Parts: sequence; structure tokens; C-alpha cells
Amino acid sequence: MTGLSRRRRLAAVVVMALAAAAVSACSSSADDPAEGGAYVVWDPYPQFADDSDWVTLLKKCGTSAGATVERTGYDTTDLTNKALLAAQQGNSPDVLIVDNPVISTLAEAGALTTTDDNKLDVSAMEKNLLGAGQSEGRTYGVPIGANTLALYYNKDVLTAAGVDPATIKDWASLTAALTTVKAKGKKGITFSAIGTEEGSFQFLPWFWGSGAQLTTLDSPQAVSALTLWTDWLKQGHAPNSVINNTQTTSWQEFATGDYAFAENGTWQLANAEKLGFSYGTIAIPASAGGPAPAPTGGEFVSIPVQKNTGRYDTSQKLVACLTNADNLLTTDTTLSYVAPVAAVQDRQATADPKLKVWVEAVRAAKGRTGDNLGTKYPKISESLWTAVQAALSGGKSPREALTAAQAAATTR
Repeated sequence: MTGLSRRRRLAAVVVMALAAAAVSACSSSADDPAEGGAYVVWDPYPQFADDSDWVTLLKKCGTSAGATVERTGYDTTDLTNKALLAAQQGNSPDVLIVDNPVISTLAEAGALTTTDDNKLDVSAMEKNLLGAGQSEGRTYGVPIGANTLALYYNKDVLTAAGVDPATIKDWASLTAALTTVKAKGKKGITFSAIGTEEGSFQFLPWFWGSGAQLTTLDSPQAVSALTLWTDWLKQGHAPNSVINNTQTTSWQEFATGDYAFAENGTWQLANAEKLGFSYGTIAIPASAGGPAPAPTGGEFVSIPVQKNTGRYDTSQKLVACLTNADNLLTTDTTLSYVAPVAAVQDRQATADPKLKVWVEAVRAAKGRTGDNLGTKYPKISESLWTAVQAALSGGKSPREALTAAQAAATTR
């Protein structure tokens, strides 16, 4: 890509994504040879203070690479905006850690180096997780870890209803369990179907578990997935509140102890230990059985394009240190993530048997921007959550809602 075409592409992406954003000053360390030993790292973990294990690891990796790390943690949305603006200004950080769907946006803007360019080794990374950082056959970073979705269940509710969670293998057996629980006077399942990315994120395991593809939102398989959810509301297996539920509020419903199941993520594990009842987890079942592909959350560590290409060697050492097996184990334990390397996943499951279900779920998971969707995904997702809202509210049938979604996704 020529310098001119890259600047034009960056400008176009910034205009589209940041029309209302204010330009803020960035550190000049990446371009100032007088600061030779200083390398700038941006991450989406503002919750971690300078004395945290995460920042300690960053500094340790800096020392091993012969550099001083200057780290700033930003809110995820703010980080995306700043990364795009910094790329346009030619003032990117040396190492950038971003939410995996953002990789395709930055890659399309020409803001990131590829692993062919920067020589990062991704051979040990699980291919389904690596896919979220790939576009048109090129890889733009290294996954630092992944989270995903599964079904938490209330052991007391299921035991009282005579339901064995081990028998839940597909949609039919799950719906049968919900029916049994309701007959015993308890509530079935809660989830998030809010009209945002959270709603799409929670619907995707059922969508993909039906065999549907994001390129064809109105397929018969997709209609069957949305029908499953609408039928649950009609039959009283799920509450009407799911239409407005975030993943946090649906968890709060589950925490009341009245629900048999809740669809939620690895990030609730610490909260699960504080529940006033015993819980377990099972994979979200696919329509015909087996674990459904759930979407992956988590971040990628990438090396942005620099004017001074001589900085890449040290940046590569920093990233390699952050993503080696021992450091991944420490970091992913801190973040409640599943590691992107099979051997480290096995170590996690051995150390904490409760993580076995989550490891299995991550191994079956998919990146939202995978299948070469890249920057098309946000448009598709908005069409999808709009369809879910329309169907669950009764405004349209599942088929009508998804037909409209497919039309909107191709015109947005």
C-alpha cells in the first residue's frame, strides 16, 4: 500500500468512525529518537493500576526487551478512537491491545502491521481464536485470551425439578428441562436480548448453533433460532425483561435464585462464587446436539505501523513476552480469560476443573468478524439485534424480522 493510499484510507475510516470525536494529543515516544528506550503500550484495562500484576508484567517484558514501557489504559471505545486518530497522525503506540472486533477496522485502515511483517509467531494459537484477527489471509495480531458464553445453572432448582443437566444435549432437551422447571413453579432461563451488540452477542450461539451464517440472516436455520427464543417467551420459559436485559441485569435475575439457567460469560465467574446457591455450567447446545459455536470476546496484541520501522524488533520482543505460555497463564487467570493456546488451556482446566466447560466452549467458539466479514460485521450485527427485538416484542414474526434484517444488512 502506498503512503498516499494508506493516508486516504485512514482518513476515510476516521471520518466514518469518529465524526464526532475530538482530537487529543498522543505521546510522541514512538517517533522521538531521543527517547530511544521508551516504548508506548496502550491497552483496554484502565481498571489495572500501576502496582497491578498486569502492569508489573508489562514492565518485566520491557526490561527483557531492553526497553522502558510507557503504558496507558483506556476505555475500550475511547481506545479505538484514539488508535484511529493516532494512526492518521502517524503517531501510533508501539504496542496496541484492542478488543478483537476492532482489529478488522484498524487493519482496513492500514494502521497495523501483519505477522508476516513483524515476524510474530502465531503457530501455537488456536485457529478459531486467531481468525478474529485475520482479514483476506493476513494476520494482524496475537490473541491474548478469550472469553465466551455458556449456560450457568442453579443446582438447587434443577434438583428440585428432577432435571439432570447432563441430559441437556440439544434444543429439544433444553426446552423440555425448561418445561419441567416451570411446572415445578420456578423460572426457566434468562439472557440478554437488548438492542445493542450485547443482544447480538448473546443470540449468536443459537444462530450459529442452528447452522445459520451471518451472510444470510433470513435462512430457515436462522428463523428456527429466533423462533426458539420467541417461543420461550410465549411459553413463559423466559421473561419479557430479556428484551431490555443487559448481560449484567440478566445475571442479576439469575442471582435471585428463581431461575434454572442464565446465558452469560466467563466474566461472571467471580460473581458466581458469591451466589447464595450452588451452580454449575454447561455448554450452550446446538440445535442437533453438541456445543454451539459461541462468539469470542477478548483482545489481540498488535504492532501498529510506525514511521521508524527500526522499532519493530523491540516491539516484537515485547509482544512475544506478553504472549508466551507462562505469561498467558498468569494474565488470563487475572482477566478470567481462557488462553488462546491449547497447552495453556489444559493447564487452566487442570488447575481449576470448573474451567473445563469454558475451555470446551472456547474451542468451539468463532470470531464475530471471521469468515472474512471484517468491517461488514457491525452492519450485520445491528440488523440482527433489530430483528431479535422486533420478533421478541411481537412486532414481527421471526421470518418477517429476519427477512427485513437481511435486506437492511445488504443496503447499510
